[in-house]
Amino acid sequence: MISMTPIVIEGKQFTAITVALPKTNFMAVTNDKGYIMCGALDVALLNEKLKDRGIIAGRAVGVRTIEQLLEAPLESVTYEAEKLGIVVGTKGKDALVMMA
Repeated sequence: MISMTPIVIEGKQFTAITVALPKTNFMAVTNDKGYIMCGALDVALLNEKLKDRGIIAGRAVGVRTIEQLLEAPLESVTYEAEKLGIVVGTKGKDALVMMA
């Protein structure tokens, strides 16, 4: 099952996406500028092989719900996210506000 839900954080609009997969869930929260995602995100790939795309993203691990993703500290972030002040340890929801 796939669910897409609009959410508002500090007055900013985002879309929360959850894909229920066998034995796990894929989760992301996004806007038109960037996104945070569960442990499935390969930040090294984005920073190295896809660097020319300038992707703004962060990864949180050990999360099972969108609520946990929003509250979790980011375990890794892209170089482009760092340019916005988003660093490892930034809470997911705080990173999203910085992307807005």
